[in-house]
Amino acid sequence: MKSLFLLGILAACGLSSASISNSLPSAAMSETAAAPATVYDFTVKTIDGKDMKLSQFKGKKLLIVNTASKCGYTPQYKELEELSKKYAGKVTVLGFPSDSFKQELSSDEEVASFCEKNYGVTFPLFSTVAVKGDEAAPLYKFLADKTKNGAVGEAPNWNFCKYLVDEQGHVVAFYPSKVKPLSDELVAAILK
Repeated sequence: MKSLFLLGILAACGLSSASISNSLPSAAMSETAAAPATVYDFTVKTIDGKDMKLSQFKGKKLLIVNTASKCGYTPQYKELEELSKKYAGKVTVLGFPSDSFKQELSSDEEVASFCEKNYGVTFPLFSTVAVKGDEAAPLYKFLADKTKNGAVGEAPNWNFCKYLVDEQGHVVAFYPSKVKPLSDELVAAILK
């Protein structure tokens, strides 16, 4: 009833609700327009099938990496583990095995065993996910969409691509596969 009354008053003044809303700033119009979300809004499955909220990493930088066991870049696991230990107070490495490029083992159990046996991986590993295209996991859709994360618009184009996330959960940079985990460029960004 109130809205009909207001529309009547607007019409009497020669205005329409459309002309009123068109004159308002877009931020005032949209109550849902908010700052980009953060990685802390996501819950992911660990490699042993448990739910993990990424919000538990608040206050630390994250290096999110799509990994694979049968890739030319697979030896980066060694540097990722070294980075994880050497800079444990500054960054947490999160490994997301993926078969998006057809180079991952067939089960999470095999991946976990491979990583532990061959590289002594102790940083968190997660259940195998797709990292590109329509079938990409929600976290990876977020990481690759600048309109959602506010900074980066690149999806992994191969295994061992890296996303750096700041202490507030905001995506700040993307590094392609060729950037080694202990490269000066990446370590400087982590220590910044």
